[in-house]
Amino acid sequence: MAKSASYYCTACGYETGKWLGRCPSCGAWNTVEERPALAAPAAKAGRHAAAQAAPAAALPLDQIRPDGAARLKTGLGELDRVLGGGLVKGSVVLLGGDPGIGKSTLLLQVCDALGAHGPVLYATGEESAAQIRLRAQRLGIQGRGLFVAAETDLGAILAAAQEKGCHTLIVDSIQTVYRPELPNSAGSVTQIREATSLLTRAAKQTGMTVVIVGHVTKEGALAGPRLLEHLVDAVLYFEGDRFDSFRILRAVKNRFGSTNEIGLFTMGERGMEESPDPSALFLPEREQEVPGCAVFCTIEGSRPVLAELQALAAKTVFGNPRRATTGLDYNRLTMLIAVLERKLGVSLGDQDVYVNIAGGLRVEERAADLACVAALYSSVKNLPMPKKTALFGEIGLTGEVRAVAAADKRAAECAKLGFERIILPKGNRAGISLPVEVVGVATAAEALRALF
Repeated sequence: MAKSASYYCTACGYETGKWLGRCPSCGAWNTVEERPALAAPAAKAGRHAAAQAAPAAALPLDQIRPDGAARLKTGLGELDRVLGGGLVKGSVVLLGGDPGIGKSTLLLQVCDALGAHGPVLYATGEESAAQIRLRAQRLGIQGRGLFVAAETDLGAILAAAQEKGCHTLIVDSIQTVYRPELPNSAGSVTQIREATSLLTRAAKQTGMTVVIVGHVTKEGALAGPRLLEHLVDAVLYFEGDRFDSFRILRAVKNRFGSTNEIGLFTMGERGMEESPDPSALFLPEREQEVPGCAVFCTIEGSRPVLAELQALAAKTVFGNPRRATTGLDYNRLTMLIAVLERKLGVSLGDQDVYVNIAGGLRVEERAADLACVAALYSSVKNLPMPKKTALFGEIGLTGEVRAVAAADKRAAECAKLGFERIILPKGNRAGISLPVEVVGVATAAEALRALF
């Protein structure tokens, strides 16, 4: 006997037995849709049928061979860095990003490198096989060992991968494939969830690596239920302005590596080109000293990155001054403005404040605090920042400069790129020996005196 109709939230996948105007799980309105449930399989006779099932195979941990830890090199060192050394056999990776950001281009380049290890299947539901061929010719991809299937039936895709003996399967995208036995249309919550579950089971059972492309919503989150991110082993986000050449690849989940690493690419005529020197991207050349620009060093994963923080304070024409930031946390900016006003005597109550990190870099750590305060002070007082000076440090509410992690790496990167003076927290000064001037400061006021 078939079950009664079920209802699912299209935003988070929450299941309920009746229609609701607001999802009790995620709080979204008008996202609950009806899905007729599939007929349940006939249950075994007896009240304790589940207890009579054959026991699952359980092995001692020390007797399990870690064969799944073998890595496949993608041919792109920046992508391997984000993944933790390459694609793990039998893993499922979800790649998301805005339309036109370069997801399909990146994966086609990866397929060209993976083809040297054996057959690879690229299943596309958004383009024809001829379109994939044209892109490959434009990128100069030979495509050895690469098979292309313009198919949306997931069962047919998995059968083709098994027939060709593929070690890697690319599904572009999960919103276009479907399982015919389900009554929902492709792209619905149920189809996305069940298709991802089937791909995950196939990867774990056969050892085939699966890479899934996912669409994102207008808020920048992956479209579909949150369960989608829990089912896969790694979730990667491709960031950047589609009208700019810079691209940043981040891992927000990785069961086989760190989630702190980033990969840097530039979009060129030959597709995604690696940028192993991130400081060259985010540190523009300045011919002269200008007010409101400070160079600081942040840590992205395991490597230091130098970037330029730009600040502008201008007389407001409105009753309430405006605060705007790009690349830096807004709440952090408002706190630093309060420290400037209370501890350093800089009045910003009648000033609009704009802060930007050049190059599109987004900084979440607090080591940029000192640079932000110095750039704002420089802009308000119209004092040019020293050209060959870099600084970093966290600022507390009392105006003290607190120590940050990996200060030796940051200082060494600054010296390597030609900076002659480094201002850092006093707590990080000990143990740093470099052929440049290193100044340790205890307060933000002391840092400003050292600068100006």
